[in-house]
Amino acid sequence: MNAAGPVRMACRRLRLLLRLRLPATRGGRRRALWVLMASSVLALLPATWVYAAGTPRIRAIDEVPQAPVAMVFGAGLWQGEPSPYLAHRLDAAVELYRKGTIRVVLVTGDNSRADYDEPDAMRAYLTKRGVPDDRIVSDYAGFDTWDSCARAQRIFGVKRAVLITQDFHIRRALALCKAAGIDSYGVGVTAKHDITWYAGGAREVFAAGKAALDAFVRPRPAFLGPHEPGVERALAG
Repeated sequence: MNAAGPVRMACRRLRLLLRLRLPATRGGRRRALWVLMASSVLALLPATWVYAAGTPRIRAIDEVPQAPVAMVFGAGLWQGEPSPYLAHRLDAAVELYRKGTIRVVLVTGDNSRADYDEPDAMRAYLTKRGVPDDRIVSDYAGFDTWDSCARAQRIFGVKRAVLITQDFHIRRALALCKAAGIDSYGVGVTAKHDITWYAGGAREVFAAGKAALDAFVRPRPAFLGPHEPGVERALAG
């Protein structure tokens, strides 16, 4: 068989598949097309909501309004140290603290197992760069963006904050913290447009659906518990 043989065979199978899948009548095909278009529009609605809710609250690091607390969302560890993406977020928090824009840093991340502790790694990174330890508060159960926002408001009593995360994630963080009851502005940290950046951006399209559901249902975080006064004590100090 020559090289064109498999191609012709694949084309025949595709045509047969299309004949089997599409309605036989012109009206049926038109209805199928409308269903496809409507499904596409509905699938994009959550991403549109995230964009509309978050974009007006994004500010450059020199323009963000003062707030008592900065929230830094976890972004993974490399051999126990903050990943480059997480380090960029923490660097922005250090800069805001030095400028006096914020007074306390709430680090929120994953500590679901003993050998993986995002908040403590974030705390160590901040203290090495001059943020006093007593101005850092740790949330060890920030397993996703909604949990971080909901726990910040319900457990730590945060009412106003500056959110710090990558530029592709900041809109979703702002939308969810607003739904959780936090008045927030956001700093979208820029990053090199490498494979991780593009993967993160693509993930946001799908994550928007869960975000819209979380904002509507407002589910209980994976872990709740009693009020923790860490933020209040840090601000008082």
